[in-house]
Amino acid sequence: MVDWSASQYLKFERQRTQPAIDLVNRIGLSNPEKILDVGCGPGNSTRVLKNRYGQARVTGIDNSENMLEKARADHPDIEFMLCDVSGDLRELDGGYDIVFSNACLQWVPDHGTLIGKLMNLLIKDGVLAVQVPYNFSEPVHTILDDLSSSARWREYFPEKRIYHTLSPGEYFDILADITPDFEIWETVYYHVMKSHENIMEWYRGTGLRPYLDVLPGEKKSEFEQDVLGRLIEAYPKQKNGEIVFRFPRLFFTAIAR
Repeated sequence: MVDWSASQYLKFERQRTQPAIDLVNRIGLSNPEKILDVGCGPGNSTRVLKNRYGQARVTGIDNSENMLEKARADHPDIEFMLCDVSGDLRELDGGYDIVFSNACLQWVPDHGTLIGKLMNLLIKDGVLAVQVPYNFSEPVHTILDDLSSSARWREYFPEKRIYHTLSPGEYFDILADITPDFEIWETVYYHVMKSHENIMEWYRGTGLRPYLDVLPGEKKSEFEQDVLGRLIEAYPKQKNGEIVFRFPRLFFTAIAR
């Protein structure tokens, strides 16, 4: 299990929350009564849901106590509970108008089964709304894959990292077997970073975690320095010294029929 840090994750709260805002704006329901936020993290996406649907009972679930502690502290008016979405979900009572997930499901295997489980939590005409990063072909991920399999580092990473996110076509087939009413789209966000170190800070909260968590203490900074050196080559500075950090994300919504 990845060792999550809420404080590290929230260093880029605005940028991480914008996809949640964009996804909520695509949900067609006006007066939902019961909403579930899957993989709520520190509660930033759950807050977006509560702000939009103030009358609804909104519950955030996550498998990280660190994330939930921060979520409860920052959003005391929202219910949060420990729950691993890769499990059987028996602790959830179902009957949700909206099941929402922002940047979580990429960490969970077997999306063919998972999406069906989430759809089963919905009432008729309820909406499943999901966003997952779709940046695995971007330079930062290529760098991590190349370094972890290099002669210098592969002894620490004997198994190649598995990415659970599927292609748009695969999600189409899964959703089409469940409901006739769904949409899939992709949005590319162009984040402005002040430095390459800022990109490192971003990834220390997410994509670097599986690598740093398995490295011994003295090797963590060495690995980070190797990553940083490659980032400097892959992401050129603009005329004003800032860096454009391209980040594609995949979205879909599906209505339970």
